[in-house]
Amino acid sequence: MNSRQIHGADGLRTFVVVLDDGDEAMQSLQAFAKAERVGAAQVTAIGAFAEAELAFWDIGSRTYLRHPVAEQTEVLSLLGDVVEDEKGAPALHLHAVLGRRDGTTLGGHFMTGRVRPTLEIIVNETPAHLRRRFDPRLGLATIRV
Repeated sequence: MNSRQIHGADGLRTFVVVLDDGDEAMQSLQAFAKAERVGAAQVTAIGAFAEAELAFWDIGSRTYLRHPVAEQTEVLSLLGDVVEDEKGAPALHLHAVLGRRDGTTLGGHFMTGRVRPTLEIIVNETPAHLRRRFDPRLGLATIRV
């Protein structure tokens, strides 16, 4: 993983993060956010995965239904946010649209992805720190503005 801050003004920072072949995307982004003390940001990325795992939030069971993707895919869109959890640590919430070889797509909540050959990520920090708090009605943590 390589990263560089490419802009910074008035408390706002923009980073480019490039993941290499074999890097696990979620772990790498989590490590980056912790190292750079990113408390609130928007994340966008494109690239490709050798394999990935997406999920669907089932409101009835209050669990993620996991869907492994055991094939090479193009990352057509990976986007979401970084917020601070209850303990002040960065927490990622990302969704992905993955393109298959035949032109069909898969989408959902992004759980994991092993990069192949690269993943190019832009992280735009926001000035107001957002915090997720557990919402017992939904069974998951949501952003409170």
